[in-house]
Parts: sequence; C-alpha cells; structure tokens
Amino acid sequence: MAIFRTGPAYIAATATNIYTPATTPIYTILQHIHIANITAGAVAFTLCVSTTGDATNGKNLFKGQSIPPNTTFDFYPNLKMLATDFLVGLDGNGAALVITVEGELHVLVS
Repeated sequence: MAIFRTGPAYIAATATNIYTPATTPIYTILQHIHIANITAGAVAFTLCVSTTGDATNGKNLFKGQSIPPNTTFDFYPNLKMLATDFLVGLDGNGAALVITVEGELHVLVS
C-alpha cells in the first residue's frame, strides 16, 4: 500500500479528469476529497466516477452541489477505483474551486 495525493488543482468548467487511475494490477481507495471555493460567490460542481472525461448523468457522486463563498466541502468516500475508473469533475465557473484528492494505492495479489 502507498498513500497518494493529487492536487490542489482547479476544477475546470468542462468535464476533466481529476484523478487518473493507476494501471492494473493496482486499485485505488479514494479516502478524502477536499474542495475549496476561493471566490466571493457560491459555485456548484459535479463529480463523477466514469470513463475518461465523461460527466454524463447516472455516474454522478454529486451533481450541482453548491459550495458557499470562501468555504470548503469535504467528502470521505472510502471508494474503490479500478484501472478503468476515472474521477471526473467540472464546475460552473472554472478556476473557482480547488480540489485535493487523497487515498491509497493497493496492489492486487493472486
């Protein structure tokens, strides 16, 4: 097992990969997602577990989740991600929300 962090980075205004999975035989456990709204207005975001760059309905962890101005949002999913699972996100503004993702990488043993 190895601990990882990606970000902090802006969430784009269009569907963008936030976390790209490691290749097999590794799987990921997402343990903490932290999002900070660094603006003076409320901003909504969408977060999905999907294929690369795909934020279509039915794959959403959050859709249109609003974060008040100058506050943060924390989520502790304990979510297993395989090599084919991407964490994809977008916000209404672009460059308004900053995301950090933390978790563990695990090697599959047979």
